[in-house]
Amino acid sequence: MDAFTLSRIQFAANISFHILFPTVTIALCWFLVFFRLRHTATRGTPAAQGWEQAYYFWTKVFALTFAMGVVSGITMSFQFGTNWPGFMEHVGNIAGPLLGYEVLTAFFLEATFLGIMLFGRGRVSERVHLIATLMVAFGTTLSAFWILSLNSWMQTPVGYQIIDGKFHAVDWLAIVFNPSFPYRLGHKLLASALTAGFLIAGVSAWQLIKGVANEGTRKALRTAITAVAMVIPLQIFMGDLHGLNTLEHQPAKIAAIEGIWHTEKGAPLTLFGLPNEKEGRTDYALQIPKAASLILAHDIDAELKGLNEFPGAHPPVAPVFWGFRVMVGVGMLMLAVAWVGAFVLYRRRKQDLATLPRPLLVTLVGMAFSGWVATLAGWYVTEIGRQPYLVYGLFKTADAVAPHAPALVASTLAAYLIVYGLLLVAYVGVINYMAEHPAMPTPAVPHPAPAPRTA
Repeated sequence: MDAFTLSRIQFAANISFHILFPTVTIALCWFLVFFRLRHTATRGTPAAQGWEQAYYFWTKVFALTFAMGVVSGITMSFQFGTNWPGFMEHVGNIAGPLLGYEVLTAFFLEATFLGIMLFGRGRVSERVHLIATLMVAFGTTLSAFWILSLNSWMQTPVGYQIIDGKFHAVDWLAIVFNPSFPYRLGHKLLASALTAGFLIAGVSAWQLIKGVANEGTRKALRTAITAVAMVIPLQIFMGDLHGLNTLEHQPAKIAAIEGIWHTEKGAPLTLFGLPNEKEGRTDYALQIPKAASLILAHDIDAELKGLNEFPGAHPPVAPVFWGFRVMVGVGMLMLAVAWVGAFVLYRRRKQDLATLPRPLLVTLVGMAFSGWVATLAGWYVTEIGRQPYLVYGLFKTADAVAPHAPALVASTLAAYLIVYGLLLVAYVGVINYMAEHPAMPTPAVPHPAPAPRTA
């Protein structure tokens, strides 16, 4: 493979590893805010201890995940200079400020209050501790805001002018709130809620199976299943809106997602098949007549553009086609598991969760990292579906790559993959260890003031 292909694979490996952790922390911190609010509201009652246990355990998971996200994010950002210097050279006037805003607002906010959130219990008041948790949660969301604003602008660029091949901002408000940004942000925040919710449910179910659950485990499990059962229908609705927006601004991506090779009215929905890009068809296709037009345009006879309309300017079909189906398939599985779990919990709301059916607990354990699978599949659809452009329709990816020797890129790619594989195994192993050895929070008693010195 040439340096261009290897550099793309390397950046894909880096961002795939990095995105796993913000996808957890964005929503996990809001779960922590809820745990803290419930602890404050039930203070002085037996329920308060359970909420404190839930907060204590999942704060440790948050700290571990946050650290992994920060380290992998720094590594990823280096590649703008090492592998993709043309990106900042041409797009830096827009990308640089947006990335800077993320650091100056979100990251500094998180860094300021994270120490209080992690170590302030018993050293600051309950109100200050709650506010610190709230600020960290707001910071993680604000970070997603800026990053997705930049990514969405690259997908649907507006508010710019090009002078001597370089992009310059004309309207920052239009750039930040570009046409695809609201849908992309909403879709990502809901995906994070599902990822964190299923992680909490899966780990809690594992603790119940292992017999190490406490009252905090039970409260965390109920909270997580209730949350994902409510969020998954919203995600399906948001996905539909996002699809309509993508059809308007990136029809080539939609054509690749659906395997539509030729423009036609009343296009069928292809459930499964084998995209054959060489022959321009989908082999062994299982289709529903006119369903693609109905779902995508809400009109059974709507015309959908085919890939033939974009010669040399459409993404590779197979990864986009299959990535979308993996994302949707996992989403449907999430819907089924969440609603079955919510129904079982409702029927046994007055019983100990230790009596939950073992098949349900095992299923929840198996779904613990399902959010990661759906997130990666959706991210590949978004990013591969933009190709061959870096800034959609304006600046090609091949024009930004550095002219490194392929062997050099291949060696660093191999090093990244080995390190990331080891880190991922270590991360899951540490969470498993913490789940099987849950430490109890120590009583939050303020430290006494030091005695006055005597002569």
